[in-house]
Amino acid sequence: MRPGYGHGREALLRAVISVVSSRGLRHLTYRSVATEAGVTHGLVRHHFGSRDALIEAALDYALELSIANSSLDADIASLDEFASSLDALIDLDPELQAFQFELVLESRRSPELVPYVEKLYQGYRQATRSALESLGIADLDVAELAFAALDGLAFQQVAFGTSERTQRGVGALQRLLALEHSG
Repeated sequence: MRPGYGHGREALLRAVISVVSSRGLRHLTYRSVATEAGVTHGLVRHHFGSRDALIEAALDYALELSIANSSLDADIASLDEFASSLDALIDLDPELQAFQFELVLESRRSPELVPYVEKLYQGYRQATRSALESLGIADLDVAELAFAALDGLAFQQVAFGTSERTQRGVGALQRLLALEHSG
């Protein structure tokens, strides 16, 4: 099914996410994206120009969607709200999360991906810092640790498909942050 007018770019980005999350980065071609999106491969080349530009745009799109759908996007009122929707966010769009982790792992083998992955992780780190700062926790090391915990919990949920561990981990992280906030 062809995307409607004005939705082509987003459909192509969703197709990139689908191809990479299901078949890996090595299967990402203009043709595979075009087939997934229901368009010609020339349209993919027209919109993005290069495979690197396609990957970068898809990572930017993934970050934007993840932050917008998380409790890190808006000012939160309490630690109970901090990352409380992480498991639901992953369950909502596991392909999106798998796509990001696939690129993180592939960056070890393909150094040209490192700047894109660094940009992705910088966005998540900034969102975590901002959310914690809105709660009065301004320690950069604590924010880095919180992000690392959330990243690990997300990875495990994507890998194993269960949200129970994520919920427990987020609860434990919230309790630890409460100790930091009160101390």
